Amino acid sequence: MRITIKIGSNVLTRSDGSLDVTRMSALVDQIAELRRQGHEIILVSSGAVASGRGELKHIQHDLDSVDQRQLFSAVGQAKLINRYFELFREYGIAVGQVLTTKENFQDSEHRKNQENCMRVMLDNGVLPIVNENDTVSVTELMFTDNDELSGLIAQMTHSQTLVILSNIDGIYTGNPANPDSHLISIVKPGKDLSDYIQNTKSSGGRGGMQSKSSVATKTAEAGINVIIANGKRDDILVKLMNDRDNTPCTEFLI
Repeated sequence: MRITIKIGSNVLTRSDGSLDVTRMSALVDQIAELRRQGHEIILVSSGAVASGRGELKHIQHDLDSVDQRQLFSAVGQAKLINRYFELFREYGIAVGQVLTTKENFQDSEHRKNQENCMRVMLDNGVLPIVNENDTVSVTELMFTDNDELSGLIAQMTHSQTLVILSNIDGIYTGNPANPDSHLISIVKPGKDLSDYIQNTKSSGGRGGMQSKSSVATKTAEAGINVIIANGKRDDILVKLMNDRDNTPCTEFLI
């Protein structure tokens, strides 16, 4: 199976904004295991801006929002991809960095070039690690968030499954902190979730559950199975592929 896995900022960073290397390492272990089982993986990873912010603690934060994003992402992306490189190398897995913008999915020539790049990497056993190019993606060039990017990448690479890892188990019937709320395990085609979605965003990223639900619905309509799950649960990726019935998640059926 070809699987696109999106890891959100709140999964990869600690509360102080620094990179959670222990969690990152655990996710790499799981991806390596899925590859050993024969799956092809495309990784869409957030965390560059948060990683850069944690690295540049001496910087006075009086820059405007665009300058901050460009500065932190430029430093953070280098730190993030280097960490992935070192962790995957322990398993003999080569990785390649793909930085993209929304424009690359709109222009036919750019889209074709990017699609070819991903194909060549997969054909040669290289694991693509994709992120938005935050150093040049500003205002109208930006994706809504990496949830949107992961859906587009899953379709471009003809993945069978998209896994979106957040810091909660999936979509609930109410506030996840409310004990009366319960997890919606299965979403059938055409199911309206608007009554259940909290219109709030995560503290570490640009997206929220509304974005994830929208992307999941559109991606499932394109024929790709979508799973939203908690990236902070131990062995979550391996369990989703091998024991999904007993693993908390929200699955969008095609």
